[in-house]
Amino acid sequence: MFLHNRVGRNLLKEKLYKESFKRVTLSLYKYVLISEVEALRDELYKQWTTLQVFGRVYLAKEGINAQVSIPEHHFHAFKEILENSLYFKNTPLKIAVEDDGKSFYKLILKVKNKIVADGLEDATFDVTNIGTHLSAKEFNQAMELPGAIVVDIRNFYESEIGHFEGAICPDVETFREQLPVVLDTLKGKENNPVLLYCTGGIRCEKASAYLKHHGFQNVNQLHGGIISYVHQVKEEGLKCKFKGKNFVFDERLAETITSHVLSTCHQCHAAANTHTNCANRNCNVLFIQCTTCSDVLDGCCSLECKAVNSLPYTTQKELRKGIFNICKRRFHQAQSSVQAFQKYSLYAKK
Repeated sequence: MFLHNRVGRNLLKEKLYKESFKRVTLSLYKYVLISEVEALRDELYKQWTTLQVFGRVYLAKEGINAQVSIPEHHFHAFKEILENSLYFKNTPLKIAVEDDGKSFYKLILKVKNKIVADGLEDATFDVTNIGTHLSAKEFNQAMELPGAIVVDIRNFYESEIGHFEGAICPDVETFREQLPVVLDTLKGKENNPVLLYCTGGIRCEKASAYLKHHGFQNVNQLHGGIISYVHQVKEEGLKCKFKGKNFVFDERLAETITSHVLSTCHQCHAAANTHTNCANRNCNVLFIQCTTCSDVLDGCCSLECKAVNSLPYTTQKELRKGIFNICKRRFHQAQSSVQAFQKYSLYAKK
Protein backbone atom coordinates (compact mmCIF):
# COMPACT_ATOMS: atom_id res chain seq x y z
CA MET A 1 0.00 0.00 0.00
CA PHE A 2 1.25 3.48 -0.91
CA LEU A 3 1.41 5.67 2.19
CA HIS A 4 0.44 8.80 0.31
CA ASN A 5 -2.26 9.87 -2.10
CA ARG A 6 -1.61 9.32 -5.81
CA VAL A 7 -4.87 10.68 -7.25
CA GLY A 8 -5.45 14.25 -8.46
CA ARG A 9 -7.37 16.83 -6.42
CA ASN A 10 -10.22 17.30 -8.91
CA LEU A 11 -10.89 13.57 -9.25
CA LEU A 12 -10.83 13.12 -5.47
CA LYS A 13 -13.36 15.92 -5.01
CA GLU A 14 -15.57 14.45 -7.72
CA LYS A 15 -15.54 11.06 -5.98
CA LEU A 16 -16.31 12.69 -2.62
CA TYR A 17 -19.44 14.42 -3.94
CA LYS A 18 -20.64 11.16 -5.47
CA GLU A 19 -20.49 9.24 -2.19
CA SER A 20 -23.83 7.72 -1.23
CA PHE A 21 -23.17 7.72 2.53
CA LYS A 22 -22.86 10.42 5.18
CA ARG A 23 -19.65 11.47 6.90
CA VAL A 24 -18.81 12.76 10.38
CA THR A 25 -16.25 15.57 10.71
CA LEU A 26 -14.38 15.74 14.01
CA SER A 27 -11.15 16.91 15.60
CA LEU A 28 -9.00 15.31 18.27
CA TYR A 29 -5.70 15.95 19.96
CA LYS A 30 -3.69 14.47 22.78
CA TYR A 31 -0.34 15.25 24.32
CA VAL A 32 1.30 11.87 24.89
CA LEU A 33 4.87 10.61 24.57
CA ILE A 34 5.17 8.55 21.37
CA SER A 35 8.34 6.47 21.02
CA GLU A 36 8.19 5.33 17.36
CA VAL A 37 6.43 8.15 15.53
CA GLU A 38 7.16 7.01 11.97
CA ALA A 39 5.97 3.45 12.66
CA LEU A 40 2.76 4.75 14.24
CA ARG A 41 2.21 7.04 11.28
CA ASP A 42 2.41 4.08 8.86
CA GLU A 43 0.09 1.98 11.02
CA LEU A 44 -2.55 4.70 11.31
CA TYR A 45 -2.40 5.49 7.60
CA LYS A 46 -3.10 1.86 6.70
CA GLN A 47 -5.89 1.48 9.28
CA TRP A 48 -7.61 4.78 8.49
CA THR A 49 -7.32 4.38 4.71
CA THR A 50 -9.16 1.07 5.03
CA LEU A 51 -11.97 2.96 6.82
CA GLN A 52 -12.03 5.67 4.10
CA VAL A 53 -10.96 8.32 6.60
CA PHE A 54 -10.02 11.70 5.10
CA GLY A 55 -8.37 14.61 6.87
CA ARG A 56 -5.21 16.32 8.05
CA VAL A 57 -3.23 14.63 10.84
CA TYR A 58 0.01 15.65 12.53
CA LEU A 59 2.02 13.22 14.65
CA ALA A 60 5.02 14.12 16.79
CA LYS A 61 6.88 12.67 19.75
CA GLU A 62 4.64 14.85 21.92
CA GLY A 63 1.29 13.52 20.57
CA ILE A 64 -1.35 13.85 17.86
CA ASN A 65 -3.36 16.70 16.35
CA ALA A 66 -6.03 15.66 13.84
CA GLN A 67 -9.05 16.94 11.92
CA VAL A 68 -10.75 14.13 10.04
CA SER A 69 -13.87 13.08 8.16
CA ILE A 70 -15.18 9.53 8.74
CA PRO A 71 -17.98 7.59 7.00
CA GLU A 72 -20.81 7.19 9.50
CA HIS A 73 -20.83 3.42 9.02
CA HIS A 74 -17.12 3.28 10.00
CA PHE A 75 -17.38 5.64 12.97
CA HIS A 76 -17.55 2.85 15.58
CA ALA A 77 -14.56 1.06 14.03
CA PHE A 78 -12.60 4.33 14.06
CA LYS A 79 -13.30 4.81 17.78
CA GLU A 80 -12.28 1.21 18.46
CA ILE A 81 -8.90 1.81 16.83
CA LEU A 82 -8.34 4.76 19.16
CA GLU A 83 -9.51 2.90 22.25
CA ASN A 84 -7.26 -0.06 21.45
CA SER A 85 -4.26 2.19 20.88
CA LEU A 86 -1.45 2.37 23.41
CA TYR A 87 -1.43 6.14 22.99
CA PHE A 88 -4.93 7.37 22.20
CA LYS A 89 -7.28 5.60 24.59
CA ASN A 90 -9.88 7.99 26.12
CA THR A 91 -9.04 10.77 23.66
CA PRO A 92 -12.01 13.21 23.47
CA LEU A 93 -13.59 13.52 20.01
CA LYS A 94 -15.02 16.94 19.07
CA ILE A 95 -17.81 16.63 16.51
CA ALA A 96 -18.16 19.54 14.06
CA VAL A 97 -20.90 22.09 14.69
CA GLU A 98 -21.90 22.22 11.01
CA ASP A 99 -21.13 19.27 8.78
CA ASP A 100 -22.14 18.51 5.21
CA GLY A 101 -19.60 15.71 5.01
CA LYS A 102 -17.43 17.54 2.48
CA SER A 103 -14.74 18.84 4.82
CA PHE A 104 -11.83 16.77 3.43
CA TYR A 105 -11.26 14.77 0.25
CA LYS A 106 -8.06 12.85 1.08
CA LEU A 107 -5.96 11.69 4.03
CA ILE A 108 -2.76 13.57 4.86
CA LEU A 109 -0.79 12.15 7.80
CA LYS A 110 2.53 13.84 8.52
CA VAL A 111 5.27 13.48 11.11
CA LYS A 112 6.18 16.85 12.65
CA ASN A 113 8.56 18.13 15.30
CA LYS A 114 5.54 19.38 17.27
CA ILE A 115 1.80 18.95 16.85
CA VAL A 116 1.41 22.74 17.13
CA ALA A 117 4.35 24.92 16.08
CA ASP A 118 5.06 27.16 19.08
CA GLY A 119 8.75 28.06 18.73
CA LEU A 120 9.41 27.23 22.38
CA GLU A 121 12.84 25.84 23.23
CA ASP A 122 12.88 26.53 27.00
CA ALA A 123 13.88 23.28 28.71
CA THR A 124 12.33 24.48 32.00
CA PHE A 125 8.91 24.95 30.39
CA ASP A 126 6.46 22.28 31.65
CA VAL A 127 3.72 21.71 29.07
CA THR A 128 1.74 19.57 31.53
CA ASN A 129 1.29 22.43 34.03
CA ILE A 130 -1.83 23.73 32.29
CA GLY A 131 -4.62 26.07 33.32
CA THR A 132 -7.99 25.12 34.80
CA HIS A 133 -10.42 23.54 32.33
CA LEU A 134 -13.80 25.30 32.22
CA SER A 135 -17.09 24.06 30.79
CA ALA A 136 -19.25 26.39 28.66
CA LYS A 137 -21.33 27.34 31.70
CA GLU A 138 -18.24 27.97 33.84
CA PHE A 139 -16.61 29.98 31.06
CA ASN A 140 -19.70 32.20 30.74
CA GLN A 141 -19.71 32.76 34.49
CA ALA A 142 -15.97 33.44 34.63
CA MET A 143 -16.35 36.14 31.96
CA GLU A 144 -18.41 38.13 34.51
CA LEU A 145 -15.68 38.05 37.20
CA PRO A 146 -14.09 41.39 38.16
CA GLY A 147 -10.94 41.94 36.11
CA ALA A 148 -11.53 38.89 33.91
CA ILE A 149 -9.52 38.97 30.67
CA VAL A 150 -10.66 36.86 27.71
CA VAL A 151 -7.94 36.05 25.17
CA ASP A 152 -8.42 34.48 21.74
CA ILE A 153 -5.57 32.02 21.16
CA ARG A 154 -6.07 31.90 17.38
CA ASN A 155 -4.68 33.72 14.36
CA PHE A 156 -6.18 37.04 13.24
CA TYR A 157 -7.86 35.53 10.16
CA GLU A 158 -9.74 33.17 12.47
CA SER A 159 -10.83 35.73 15.06
CA GLU A 160 -11.82 38.41 12.52
CA ILE A 161 -14.93 36.45 11.48
CA GLY A 162 -15.93 35.39 14.99
CA HIS A 163 -14.89 35.75 18.63
CA PHE A 164 -16.15 36.00 22.20
CA GLU A 165 -17.59 39.28 23.43
CA GLY A 166 -14.84 41.62 24.64
CA ALA A 167 -12.01 39.21 23.80
CA ILE A 168 -8.46 40.30 23.11
CA CYS A 169 -7.71 39.12 19.57
CA PRO A 170 -3.97 39.41 18.83
CA ASP A 171 -3.05 40.58 15.33
CA VAL A 172 -0.78 37.64 14.50
CA GLU A 173 -0.57 35.07 11.70
CA THR A 174 0.92 32.13 13.63
CA PHE A 175 0.77 30.54 17.06
CA ARG A 176 4.56 30.96 17.23
CA GLU A 177 4.11 34.75 17.02
CA GLN A 178 1.18 34.80 19.38
CA LEU A 179 2.67 33.52 22.64
CA PRO A 180 5.12 36.44 23.22
CA VAL A 181 2.46 38.94 22.02
CA VAL A 182 -0.07 37.62 24.54
CA LEU A 183 2.53 37.67 27.29
CA ASP A 184 3.37 41.29 26.52
CA THR A 185 -0.31 42.29 26.25
CA LEU A 186 -1.09 40.82 29.67
CA LYS A 187 1.96 42.26 31.41
CA GLY A 188 0.99 43.55 34.85
CA LYS A 189 -2.18 41.42 34.93
CA GLU A 190 -0.56 38.35 36.51
CA ASN A 191 -3.22 38.13 39.25
CA ASN A 192 -6.27 38.72 37.02
CA PRO A 193 -8.51 35.84 35.95
CA VAL A 194 -7.27 34.98 32.44
CA LEU A 195 -9.68 33.06 30.20
CA LEU A 196 -8.20 31.46 27.10
CA TYR A 197 -10.04 29.87 24.19
CA CYS A 198 -9.28 28.46 20.74
CA THR A 199 -10.99 26.21 18.18
CA GLY A 200 -10.68 22.81 19.83
CA GLY A 201 -8.54 23.43 22.91
CA ILE A 202 -5.10 22.31 21.76
CA ARG A 203 -3.46 25.74 21.51
CA CYS A 204 -4.82 26.67 24.95
CA GLU A 205 -3.00 23.69 26.47
CA LYS A 206 0.33 25.23 25.46
CA ALA A 207 -0.70 28.85 26.02
CA SER A 208 -2.04 28.28 29.53
CA ALA A 209 1.11 26.40 30.56
CA TYR A 210 3.21 29.18 29.00
CA LEU A 211 1.43 31.88 31.01
CA LYS A 212 1.72 29.89 34.24
CA HIS A 213 5.40 29.41 33.49
CA HIS A 214 5.68 33.21 33.38
CA GLY A 215 3.99 33.80 36.73
CA PHE A 216 0.27 34.12 35.95
CA GLN A 217 -1.70 32.83 38.92
CA ASN A 218 -5.27 32.41 37.65
CA VAL A 219 -5.16 30.87 34.18
CA ASN A 220 -8.23 29.15 32.76
CA GLN A 221 -9.08 27.61 29.41
CA LEU A 222 -12.29 26.69 27.60
CA HIS A 223 -12.30 22.90 27.65
CA GLY A 224 -12.81 21.50 24.16
CA GLY A 225 -12.62 24.98 22.65
CA ILE A 226 -15.31 26.74 20.62
CA ILE A 227 -16.53 23.46 19.12
CA SER A 228 -17.42 21.94 22.49
CA TYR A 229 -18.71 25.28 23.77
CA VAL A 230 -21.32 25.53 21.02
CA HIS A 231 -22.55 21.97 21.60
CA GLN A 232 -22.89 22.61 25.34
CA VAL A 233 -24.70 25.91 24.75
CA LYS A 234 -27.29 24.14 22.60
CA GLU A 235 -27.67 21.15 24.90
CA GLU A 236 -27.94 23.17 28.12
CA GLY A 237 -29.81 26.22 26.80
CA LEU A 238 -27.01 28.60 27.74
CA LYS A 239 -26.44 32.10 26.43
CA CYS A 240 -24.01 32.01 23.51
CA LYS A 241 -21.33 34.64 24.10
CA PHE A 242 -19.43 33.70 20.97
CA LYS A 243 -20.48 35.83 18.00
CA GLY A 244 -20.10 35.17 14.28
CA LYS A 245 -18.37 32.23 12.60
CA ASN A 246 -15.88 29.68 13.85
CA PHE A 247 -12.98 29.29 11.40
CA VAL A 248 -12.08 25.67 10.62
CA PHE A 249 -9.07 24.25 8.77
CA ASP A 250 -10.83 22.22 6.11
CA GLU A 251 -12.72 22.72 2.87
CA ARG A 252 -15.61 24.44 4.72
CA LEU A 253 -13.33 27.18 6.16
CA ALA A 254 -15.98 28.18 8.73
CA GLU A 255 -18.99 27.08 10.78
CA THR A 256 -21.78 29.57 11.43
CA ILE A 257 -22.36 30.00 15.17
CA THR A 258 -24.52 33.14 15.16
CA SER A 259 -25.81 35.47 12.44
CA HIS A 260 -23.49 38.32 13.49
CA VAL A 261 -21.19 39.57 10.70
CA LEU A 262 -18.14 41.02 12.43
CA SER A 263 -15.77 41.39 9.47
CA THR A 264 -15.64 43.14 6.11
CA CYS A 265 -14.65 42.31 2.55
CA HIS A 266 -10.90 42.83 2.18
CA GLN A 267 -11.46 44.51 -1.16
CA CYS A 268 -14.42 46.90 -0.86
CA HIS A 269 -14.93 46.83 2.94
CA ALA A 270 -18.62 45.90 2.74
CA ALA A 271 -19.88 43.63 5.53
CA ALA A 272 -18.78 40.07 4.72
CA ASN A 273 -17.51 37.01 6.56
CA THR A 274 -16.76 34.44 3.85
CA HIS A 275 -13.16 33.34 3.52
CA THR A 276 -11.92 32.13 0.17
CA ASN A 277 -8.64 31.23 -1.47
CA CYS A 278 -7.66 33.24 -4.53
CA ALA A 279 -8.86 31.33 -7.60
CA ASN A 280 -5.44 31.86 -9.17
CA ARG A 281 -3.60 28.74 -8.00
CA ASN A 282 -0.28 30.57 -8.42
CA CYS A 283 -1.43 32.83 -5.57
CA ASN A 284 -4.01 30.92 -3.47
CA VAL A 285 -3.93 33.57 -0.72
CA LEU A 286 -6.68 33.33 1.92
CA PHE A 287 -8.89 36.41 2.25
CA ILE A 288 -12.46 37.59 2.87
CA GLN A 289 -14.47 38.46 -0.23
CA CYS A 290 -18.09 39.55 -0.72
CA THR A 291 -20.21 38.12 -3.54
CA THR A 292 -20.03 41.26 -5.65
CA CYS A 293 -16.24 41.44 -5.57
CA SER A 294 -16.12 37.72 -6.26
CA ASP A 295 -18.20 38.26 -9.39
CA VAL A 296 -16.06 41.20 -10.51
CA LEU A 297 -12.74 39.43 -9.97
CA ASP A 298 -13.81 35.83 -10.69
CA GLY A 299 -12.91 34.82 -7.14
CA CYS A 300 -9.41 36.31 -7.34
CA CYS A 301 -7.70 38.71 -4.94
CA SER A 302 -6.57 41.19 -7.60
CA LEU A 303 -6.82 42.15 -11.27
CA GLU A 304 -3.37 40.65 -11.82
CA CYS A 305 -4.50 37.30 -10.47
CA LYS A 306 -7.72 37.48 -12.49
CA ALA A 307 -5.64 37.97 -15.62
CA VAL A 308 -3.42 34.99 -14.80
CA ASN A 309 -6.43 32.83 -13.94
CA SER A 310 -7.92 33.51 -17.37
CA LEU A 311 -4.84 32.13 -19.15
CA PRO A 312 -4.74 28.57 -20.54
CA TYR A 313 -3.92 25.98 -17.89
CA THR A 314 -0.60 25.06 -19.55
CA THR A 315 0.49 28.71 -19.42
CA GLN A 316 -0.47 28.95 -15.75
CA LYS A 317 1.68 25.89 -15.03
CA GLU A 318 4.65 27.61 -16.66
CA LEU A 319 4.09 30.69 -14.50
CA ARG A 320 4.37 28.52 -11.39
CA LYS A 321 7.95 27.62 -12.25
CA GLY A 322 10.94 29.41 -10.75
CA ILE A 323 11.44 33.12 -11.39
CA PHE A 324 8.36 33.21 -13.62
CA ASN A 325 6.10 32.69 -10.64
CA ILE A 326 5.00 36.33 -10.62
CA CYS A 327 1.79 35.96 -8.64
CA LYS A 328 2.89 34.54 -5.28
CA ARG A 329 2.38 37.49 -2.98
CA ARG A 330 0.52 38.30 0.18
CA PHE A 331 -2.89 39.85 -0.27
CA HIS A 332 -2.01 43.16 1.38
CA GLN A 333 0.64 43.71 -1.32
CA ALA A 334 -2.18 43.71 -3.90
CA GLN A 335 -4.33 46.27 -2.09
CA SER A 336 -3.49 48.89 -4.72
CA SER A 337 -5.41 46.82 -7.25
CA VAL A 338 -8.63 47.68 -5.41
CA GLN A 339 -8.42 51.18 -6.83
CA ALA A 340 -7.88 49.75 -10.29
CA PHE A 341 -11.14 47.83 -10.42
CA GLN A 342 -13.30 50.63 -9.03
CA LYS A 343 -14.10 51.38 -12.66
CA TYR A 344 -16.15 48.19 -12.83
CA SER A 345 -19.88 48.97 -12.72
CA LEU A 346 -20.63 46.12 -10.31
CA TYR A 347 -18.14 47.52 -7.86
CA ALA A 348 -19.53 51.04 -8.27
CA LYS A 349 -23.06 49.84 -7.50
CA LYS A 350 -21.96 48.81 -4.00
